[in-house]
Amino acid sequence: MGTLAVETQSNVGSDVYLTLGLKELGKRVMKIPRVLSLLSSLLEKSVQINELQLEATQVKDVLTIFHGLRAPSLSIRQYIDRIFKYSGCSPSCFVVANIYVDRFLQNTDVQLTSLNVHRLLITSVMLAAKFIDDAFFNNAYYAKVGGVSTKELNRLEMKFLFTIDFRLQVSVETFRKYCSQLEKEASGLQIERLRPIQACGIKEGWSNKDDSTCAPAIAR
Repeated sequence: MGTLAVETQSNVGSDVYLTLGLKELGKRVMKIPRVLSLLSSLLEKSVQINELQLEATQVKDVLTIFHGLRAPSLSIRQYIDRIFKYSGCSPSCFVVANIYVDRFLQNTDVQLTSLNVHRLLITSVMLAAKFIDDAFFNNAYYAKVGGVSTKELNRLEMKFLFTIDFRLQVSVETFRKYCSQLEKEASGLQIERLRPIQACGIKEGWSNKDDSTCAPAIAR
């Protein structure tokens, strides 16, 4: 797969790409990239701060189609790990997805909370994979990964794209800036060992229980 991180490996930020797990040396080893833990931590902190502020000010958040009636049972960390485990997208997609989510929030009055973060994540990662990876799964497959229907994910995708004015291009400078932000998040963060990645086993819904079903359709 072609990734933005690999394409920029000659730049000063190359060491950051390596520590985040965006660039590999020698033989390819299937392991969980560090960027997943750092992005999870960053988003969890943002959600916690936003929800405390909304509660303290008693201001109601702006509701969108990305909001659920209740928070999913999967934590942000579990959800990000699930997307990576089943989607097969490059680690760089999660950095780009983070950039896309920021663009979405900047163009709206929406606050990142436990009610919308999961749908924003699955939509932004899917768009990032379509934009920077050489091969990617179709919307129906990502819907199963994300625990939503294909119809809903299609609606989320269109709403997201129009909200960010279809600004999917990410410059090397912006990518490096967000990588540095994630690297700063590593301060004092202990990363736990994770299970090996499996190629399939997707079950529709928010449950994290494995299933033996694989979605074979891949779009290019």
